[in-house]
Amino acid sequence: MMILSPKDSIGKNFNLPNKLTIARILLIPFFIIFLVKEYRIVAIVVFALAGLTDALDGFLARTLDQKSRLGSFLDPIADKLLINTSFMTLAILKRLPAWFAMIVITRDLLIVLGGMGIYMVDRRRVFAPTFIGKSTTLTQMLTILLALLHLLIPGLSLYLRFFVWLATLLTIISGLHYIYQGIKLGA
Repeated sequence: MMILSPKDSIGKNFNLPNKLTIARILLIPFFIIFLVKEYRIVAIVVFALAGLTDALDGFLARTLDQKSRLGSFLDPIADKLLINTSFMTLAILKRLPAWFAMIVITRDLLIVLGGMGIYMVDRRRVFAPTFIGKSTTLTQMLTILLALLHLLIPGLSLYLRFFVWLATLLTIISGLHYIYQGIKLGA
């Protein structure tokens, strides 16, 4: 029987930042269940915890020098799963416009498919996070949080509408930016 040390790739991949990313993925079904069952405060707390793991995992990976290939793969997937399931659920519950959810989901689908296509052709990981991409993710998360808080505080309508439009604009701009990057790589 082979025993792996912490320096081996499997031990290295189960570091604290990756555990936080996996926790974020595992929180998603609970968030959706609480939201659908109208346990609004619990849903907000679970979403906030998931968002906190998103902020902490990257910070800890850099600070503790625990960056890993698994983390660079899992973190964006965890973000996309959390954001897209949140938007989809909030649109189904009529708490956010369906057209907005479709724009976010379509952009992410195009990015994932484009990245997979480029990776399959020349084995390069193409879409490293950019400032505009990170800004878009942050704005989308804040929009979800505002939509959730709007369930408790109806007076947030104006702020929510502003963030929906801001997130829409950033989603489109970042999507076009990633498409441009992909085309540049293919040229």
